[in-house]
Amino acid sequence: MTDTQTPPMPEAGDQPQEAGPAKPAKKEESLTRFIVKMAIFVFILRSFIISQFVIPSESMLPRLLVGDYLVVSKWSYGYSKHALPFSLPLIPGRIFGSVPERGDVAVFKAPPGHSVDYIKRVIGLPGDTIQVQGGQVILNGTPVPKVRVADKVIPVSPNTECTLPEFAEQASDGSMRCRYPQFQETLPGGASYLVLDLVDSTEPGAGGVISDYTQVYTVPAGHLFMMGDNRDYSADSRFPAVENGGIGFVPMDNLVGKARFTYFSTDGSAEWIKPWTWFSAARGDRVGDGI
Repeated sequence: MTDTQTPPMPEAGDQPQEAGPAKPAKKEESLTRFIVKMAIFVFILRSFIISQFVIPSESMLPRLLVGDYLVVSKWSYGYSKHALPFSLPLIPGRIFGSVPERGDVAVFKAPPGHSVDYIKRVIGLPGDTIQVQGGQVILNGTPVPKVRVADKVIPVSPNTECTLPEFAEQASDGSMRCRYPQFQETLPGGASYLVLDLVDSTEPGAGGVISDYTQVYTVPAGHLFMMGDNRDYSADSRFPAVENGGIGFVPMDNLVGKARFTYFSTDGSAEWIKPWTWFSAARGDRVGDGI
């Protein structure tokens, strides 16, 4: 007698069968689920948490240069349909809304079309009166302090040229750069920032809109008065809302988010077919700068 037993012989119907290869349909279903989950994640991230914005013009000099990439917080001012990709009409009105502070740099859908993203600084809140005289902002009847500081020097690059020839100069290494007169403004509440005031004029100038003298504006309820920091070359609330031009008063429902910091910047010299230029074009000293 032994401790082992001979296993019974399998019957005809019990013969093992070889496992076939995995069905392609299951792999496709898994990939589809992954793509759907990623799409939902990206939609939620871009709609309710953060998004990005690329600076396309010089209207926010000296703080923001053409080619700066910004992180924008979507929760700062609440949510409307304009917080959603493509302004999808899924949110009625504005929820969890809050009023920006004077001095905030905000991204918004620009009137009149409400389809193009603009970035400007909040100068006037509902009920404020705004006027510009001799390049100085007058807020609620009181001139906003404006102090001359050191000039802003910006290297010339493929995406950054001098606004006018008189601001161009040659550096000691032979490269060209722009030297702009720079001023510091301080709003009620303490927000302080730098602006450019290049020309004293009431007439349109080459390359942009110039207006150092305006009427008195009263900001309506539910709206904001927005201005670019490059005061002579910014189509903003000083001008009537027209396509690809002035924006007039900006409805708070049009707010997209608050600009927070620069996460990347390029001088425009990169070429896709030359990978090494992707690094040489980067402005590493601008990465991480708060706004």
